[in-house]
Order: sequence, then C-alpha cells, then structure tokens
Amino acid sequence: MKILSPAKINLFLHITGKRKDGYHNLVSLICCIGIYDTVSLALDVKETTVSCDHPDVPQDETNLAYRAAILFSTKFNPHGGVSITIKKNIPVAAGLGGGSSNAAAVLLGLNHHYGYPFTMEQLMSMGLSIGADIPFFIFRKPAIASGIGGKLKAYHGLVNHKILVVFPGFRISTADVYKSLNLGLTKCKKKLKQVLLEKEDFDPGYHLCNDLETVVESKYSAISEVKKTLLNQGAIGALMSGSGPSVFGLFSDSEKAEKASETLSRNDKWHIYLADMMMQDQGFILQGRDLES
Repeated sequence: MKILSPAKINLFLHITGKRKDGYHNLVSLICCIGIYDTVSLALDVKETTVSCDHPDVPQDETNLAYRAAILFSTKFNPHGGVSITIKKNIPVAAGLGGGSSNAAAVLLGLNHHYGYPFTMEQLMSMGLSIGADIPFFIFRKPAIASGIGGKLKAYHGLVNHKILVVFPGFRISTADVYKSLNLGLTKCKKKLKQVLLEKEDFDPGYHLCNDLETVVESKYSAISEVKKTLLNQGAIGALMSGSGPSVFGLFSDSEKAEKASETLSRNDKWHIYLADMMMQDQGFILQGRDLES
C-alpha cells in the first residue's frame, strides 16, 4: 500500500497565548499543497518498524508515523504489525508538516485496510494525541485551525494560486522558535478579524501573516532574502510557513511562477518546489488511485 503524503503551508498563523501545559494556542489558515512524500505500508508482518531514505528522519519509536501505527494497533488490536517505509520529498524540519503528514497517512492507510473501524473524527482525535498538525492532514482541505491546532473548520474563501516554496537549506527547531516568541509583539490579529468572521475572502496581498516569522527573521537573514526575491519575481505575496524556515510565494500566473522557479534555482543553497494548492478534500492517493476515506 503506497500513500502520497502532502505538505502544507500556513497562510496565516496568529499565536493567541501560551497554555499551562506548555503548548501555544493559535489561529491558523492551513492548506495542503502538491509536494508529497510517499508512505508505503506492508501489513501483517511480525512487528511494527519504520525506515526512511532521509538521514535526519528518526527510524525508531520517536518517529510520528511509527507512533501512529502503534496507537492504531492499541485501539484496534489487529494481528501482526506494519512495516512503514517513507520516501522523503518534503524537506525535514522546514515548517511544511512532513512528519505529521506521514503519521496521518499511516492512520488513513490502516483505517482503509481494516475496513474503516474509526470515523474521521476518531482518527483526528487519535492524531492530536501524537502531534498538533496531524488532525489537519486527516481533514485534508483548507481549514482554519484553532486551539493547539486540533479544532478545524473548513474554509472556503481561498482562490487557487501557484505556490513556489523555497527551503533555504537549514533546519530550525520549532521548540526554540516558540521559546523565543514575545507574545506582546505578535501582530497578526487585526489583519485576520474579517477573514475569521468570514466577512471577506482571503487576500494574499494583505492577509498573509505569521507571528513566528519575526522571531526567525531576526536570527536568519535568509528568510527576508527569500521573501524579497519572490516578490521581485512577481509573487503577489510571500510568507514563512509555520515555524520555518521554508518560505512560499503565491502566484496568480503559472508562467510567472515557472520563470521565478527557474531564476531562484540558480541559488545552489536553496531547494525550490513548484506546486498547486489542494483546494478540496481529494481523498488520499493509494497506489495511483484516489480513494474517498
């Protein structure tokens, strides 16, 4: 069983406060994009294992996909384990949600294989116990996330754009970014009021906003450099995704996006990805077929 596991971008990310359990509450508009890892599942093996072709991805019990498989087994108690193989294309620790997406792919794949013993709501609840972004990758359509990320509401005010993602080639610790965040300096709330009330559609030229971006920009000048370059190449807006360091630009014109991709690819430190937004629930892709879950 092979499942395509998509990346995501945060079109806005407003941090509303810190919780007693150490997590932060947030409000974020999230959308899947067409950059994929491939997660392969071999069922009915003796024990659950995980392997990956990327050296920075853990291949033990700390891997989110492994933890998802163990949790599913605990809840459903199937005979035997599952061998998980991950082929990475999404950059690691880059603000694009690759690890969470892999975990969601495992939950969706196992749920399909065993005849849907769990509803989507149950799968999302299971995913949230492992990682805050996992419920979104089970939901799989543009959504406004709140709480720590597990409360999701479908959002219909997006217009499709070409996405050019730039990974600057270095990793960032999400925990370190949040530790450095000064909640008194967050700036996104005013911009988002009308969008959250669904009184206006999302405007990339105005509403793109990420409260974590300033934290990362202050330490890594590459973030500002990538944003400036994308805008100079015709992007109607550019923003760091999640806790970074990936930066994306939105293009209304495919030809402009392709030309920008060619230009930015000349920087040998940057990894460039041209993708589409996933504007609706497309099921999950299993062995080349789209399956509704």
